[in-house]
Amino acid sequence: MTTLTTPLRVLIVDDHELVREGLVGAFAREDGTEVVGSVGTVAEAVASYGDDRPDVIVTDLQLQDGTGLDIIRQVRQRDETIGLVVVTMHSGDDQIFAAMEAGASAFVGKDAPSTEVVRAARHAAVSPRSFMCTGLAGAMMRRMSAESTRLSTREHDVLLLLADGANAAAIGQQLYMSESTVKSHIARIYQKLGAQNRAQALVTAMRIGLLSAVQRPHN
Repeated sequence: MTTLTTPLRVLIVDDHELVREGLVGAFAREDGTEVVGSVGTVAEAVASYGDDRPDVIVTDLQLQDGTGLDIIRQVRQRDETIGLVVVTMHSGDDQIFAAMEAGASAFVGKDAPSTEVVRAARHAAVSPRSFMCTGLAGAMMRRMSAESTRLSTREHDVLLLLADGANAAAIGQQLYMSESTVKSHIARIYQKLGAQNRAQALVTAMRIGLLSAVQRPHN
């Protein structure tokens, strides 16, 4: 663990030599940091962790013999106090959540300035079990929105027939349900999609991918 009198010991993991050199240079320009290793594979990273005992590992996601998540899971199982930072060009919502769930301390896109990587490493050393990511709030909002608009199989069946222009009675006949049950399904669909009527529901469903372009609402 780093202190006020000892430098922050950092291990860099990336399978591209130029990227590794760039990150090594970024930490070399910072006071109070020391790069104790620079490697390109999962196996080398795990071995270097055991030999060099870094305070923080900064790793890419895609590596020759696995992923940075493999490193994070293996090291986190053995060490709750080490900082684990993901630096990757693949910075979509799925990658953010995967890194967080694996036990990472921070997530930084490769399009971010090198100072952001250093800042994430310093954060990780102090708060290894928290999660720092500038895109996390947006990713959480998108996940919550997706979950809130998820339709059941039966609701989706009703939605498809709504898109075909069928009314509640016709939908009931096709799906072998009472008209009142169909109306209950329609009400839940409207609620989940934040719609007041059929037209609004179908427009929203198309926008978020619940209906394909082929299934256009009938006028």
